[in-house]
This record gives sequence, structure tokens and C-alpha cells, in this order.
Amino acid sequence: MSVTQQQVLDSLGRIKSPRGVALTNANVLSGISASDGKVFFSINVDAAEARAWESIRAEAEAAVRAIPGVTTVMVALTAERKPGSAPPPPPQPSRGTPGVQPAHAHKPPQGGGSPMARQSEIPGVAAVIAVASGKGGVGKSTTALNLALGLRDLGLKVGLLDADIYGPSVPRLTGLHDKPELNNERKMIPLRRFGLAIMSIGFLVEEETAMIWRGPMVMSAVTQMLRDVEWGKLDVLVVDMPPGTGDAQLTLAQNVPLKGAVIVSTPQDLSLIDARRGLAMFSKVNVPVLGIVENMSYFQCPHCGTKSDIFGHGGARHEAEKLGVRFLGEIPLHMAIRATSDAGNPVVDSEPDGPHAAIYRAIAGQVRDQLKGAVATA
Repeated sequence: MSVTQQQVLDSLGRIKSPRGVALTNANVLSGISASDGKVFFSINVDAAEARAWESIRAEAEAAVRAIPGVTTVMVALTAERKPGSAPPPPPQPSRGTPGVQPAHAHKPPQGGGSPMARQSEIPGVAAVIAVASGKGGVGKSTTALNLALGLRDLGLKVGLLDADIYGPSVPRLTGLHDKPELNNERKMIPLRRFGLAIMSIGFLVEEETAMIWRGPMVMSAVTQMLRDVEWGKLDVLVVDMPPGTGDAQLTLAQNVPLKGAVIVSTPQDLSLIDARRGLAMFSKVNVPVLGIVENMSYFQCPHCGTKSDIFGHGGARHEAEKLGVRFLGEIPLHMAIRATSDAGNPVVDSEPDGPHAAIYRAIAGQVRDQLKGAVATA
């Protein structure tokens, strides 16, 4: 059954804002994406009123879930203070006027606690690691998937979260395009392939959809992908991060106690400059860097086997030595890796006895060895 935007609007129109205005008339709704049973939209409010709106966000999500034909809903509450706006006024005695709570109710807890104090474990998940890069186009998602498969081959129970909300690649890399179902607690059930529990923002939106996200929307989406998914029992959850050092990375670090991060870079100087930024960011939020992977380290001709250093060679190894972090390995630029990725059959699974699968498994072994105490390493 197809769900239309008008059906969503009709449902939201029955919900009142904190000031008693119909949600559809409150000038807070973003554009609504409704396709193939999946509905996504955001509620954009001023930061001073965010707490008063959280219950409205939950009510809106419940109302949309109740529409026949809706299978998946994501509602992000974005709260931003308008540029140049004054800070909240001093608390005033309540006079019983209906509407948003007084300003003092929205103040953050006093005491200057660290944002990391909000961290909490994901039930059933022993270790969460991030796969990150300072810039796009370095093969981070391919590396994340094959690393997850390498950990699987070492006997671990592994999940893969595609948190690259700007350009999710995991649906294409895995050949999965189904919608996640919901369990009785209204949590999304990860899709399964290759023995992995897999979740991606790409399962919730169409492949051609332009992913235009503001900061608070990023934070809300990443949090929901972590917390509103029934991951089950996992030794390791591998998180494929967006490139760069922005809101998604900070949200992940503040949400869960990361056991470490793997940085993916190519050998060329431009990529290494951005890799340094990624290393610095994880250092600032006290996340250990498990090591650097040099992807596209060299081109290996599939016909004659000749190696060519198209992007230079050894840059990531030298950078790791200079920064005092582990160098995890070199992955070549090879037709087999590219072709299997495009076909949705990653090389570690489709060519398990080949040389490239061996490289990924060796990297996975080094990652596993650094997770002692968190996961079984036998």
C-alpha cells in the first residue's frame, strides 16, 4: 500500500504544538519524504524550546507509524538557536499561560559536565569501532565492509552500521535494498547478509534522494541508527562513518564508548593531510586510534601483475610511524576489489582464498588483537 505525503500531513495535523497550534500550521515541518512505506521528516524548532518539543516529536512518530502501509519512520528534532538571537531571558514566575515551558526549564544541567558523560553501551554489543577518513573517495566503505567480514572470519559476531548519511554506500556494496522490519518494541531489525547484521540510512531513503542534512538532523539520525536498532548479541559493531570530522563523528563519540577508530587514507599527501585531522579529532574525544590503512596503495595489473604507484606509495605507513600509531596494512587498487564491490559481493566473501581477502583478514586480526578485554580473541 502506497503512503502519500498528504496522508502524513493529515495525521500530523491532529497533533498540537506546545502552544496549541496544529503541527502542520506551526511552521516547523521540513519537507516530508514518503516512499515505499518509508517516511522521513524533521521538526525544526528554536533551541530554547527543544525539551518542550521532544514529546511532540515522539507523538508525531507514533501517529505516522499508525498510518496503514507505513513500515519505517524517522523523525528528527532539530534545535538551533537563530543567528544573533539573545540568550534565554531570566526565569519568570509562571502565570499559568499554556504553551512552551518557561526558559529556565530548558537550561542544560549546571555543573559543566563533559559531553562524554552521555555515553552508554549499546545493549548486547561488546565493542563499537569506527572506520573513518578525513576525505571522501578513499575507499572507506569498501574497507569497512571487508574489515567486518574479516572479523567475521576470525569467529566474531559482527554488525555493520552505515552511518555515512550523506552518501550511504553499503546498500550497493552488499546488494541489499530491502526495508528493515520492526520488532514488537518498534525497533528496526537489521538486514542480514554474509553473516553480518547490517543497517544503513540507505535502507530508509531512495538511492537517488539528495541527502541534505543540517547539524541537529545529523545527530538525531546517527543516534536513532545506534539506539533504535535491535542489534542482538554482537562482539563488534563496525561503523562506517561519513568522511571528515563533523557532527556525525562527534555524535558517535559522545553517544557510545568507542573502543577505537580505524583511519583509511590513500598514500598521496592530500589524503594524508585530511587523515591527520581525523586522528586529531579522535584524540580530542579520547578515542584510541587502532591504526591507519593505506588503501589504493598501488595498482596491480590484473594481466601481468606489475605494480604501479599511481598515488605514491608508503605515505600512510610513514604517517603512522610519525604519529606513533599502528600501520595496519596496504590494500592495492585492483580490478577484483572494485568489481566485487560494485556487484554487491565483497571480495572477502566472494574470493575468500584470494590474496586480497588475506590482506583484509590480516588487518582484521590486528584490530581484534587490540580489542582484548572487550571481545573474545581466541
